[in-house]
Amino acid sequence: MRAVPLVVTFPVARAVVHRPAPRSTDPSRDSTGGRTIATVADIKRKNLRNPDEEQRFPFGRSAEVHLGQYVVGRSHLDPGWHWEEHVKPIVGTERCQVHHIGVMISGRMRVLTDEGSETDFGPDDVFDIPPGHDAWVLGDEPAVSIEWVGVHGWASPASGDRVLATILFTDIVDSTARAAQLDDRAWARLLDDHNSLIRATLDRFRGREVATTGDGLVALFDGPERAVRAAAAAAEGLRPLDLAIRAALHTGEVHLVPGDVRGVAVHVAARILALAEPDEILVSDTTRSFIENPDLAFVDRGRHALKGVSGERSVYAFVRDDAPDDASAPTRE
Repeated sequence: MRAVPLVVTFPVARAVVHRPAPRSTDPSRDSTGGRTIATVADIKRKNLRNPDEEQRFPFGRSAEVHLGQYVVGRSHLDPGWHWEEHVKPIVGTERCQVHHIGVMISGRMRVLTDEGSETDFGPDDVFDIPPGHDAWVLGDEPAVSIEWVGVHGWASPASGDRVLATILFTDIVDSTARAAQLDDRAWARLLDDHNSLIRATLDRFRGREVATTGDGLVALFDGPERAVRAAAAAAEGLRPLDLAIRAALHTGEVHLVPGDVRGVAVHVAARILALAEPDEILVSDTTRSFIENPDLAFVDRGRHALKGVSGERSVYAFVRDDAPDDASAPTRE
């Protein structure tokens, strides 16, 4: 079967577009005299025939393009492909622990979850497959899909059940008050937009979603610098939605279990999140010590006793490019 060429066109960021109006001489004002709401981002275009990254594995292959904070990919799985047989030996986990969101283009595929439910997907079916599943191609036609969550590195080797990783916790600021201002449907849509953007950001920075927390996410990264940059990109990307988040990161050994992650390092990251102010990204001293890039600046936020964790820990705030002028002097060690 000949692959159908797909051209992906995404705006880098959401924009509020108004009809043309007489321009003000003050560039910070719109035609109504108010503050400009947003600017229109340039349109970017890439083609999956010329991908940024490719993966090949038994009975299958995938290609992906990177568009700003988005990663979009196409998976081609040949007849006879079975995750348990062809990918499990590569990644080393009992089931696929990647969250997939996408649409089937052609062919058919069956997914079996850890809970025992089976679902078949065919052309034009849009899917949201949680971590903890097996999958295989049905029939004699390749299963071709386009994904925008979970496409990056889903067939890459894992490091084992215990790994050294950087844990990221995020949390929406004043989520309870914001939910009370909206009806249930509007809040659900906003939360879906929030989750989709953060998941796209995780794909971009090679993060892996572990769990959702209602109004936030937990993710793992194999590098602390990528984790910090992902947190900053997520915070920036959520601004057009009028959402602010707080984030916390800690680096340590974690225990991977199906659909979750455990260990003292996870508790440390969660406790640091409780210290974060709105729109702030905090990192532990451990994470800070692993980051050698002089372009990343941090402000010392002092030592803190973390509930349930022995001793005190030093905490640092990441200084983003848009930090206020009166921010404390950054540390670059």
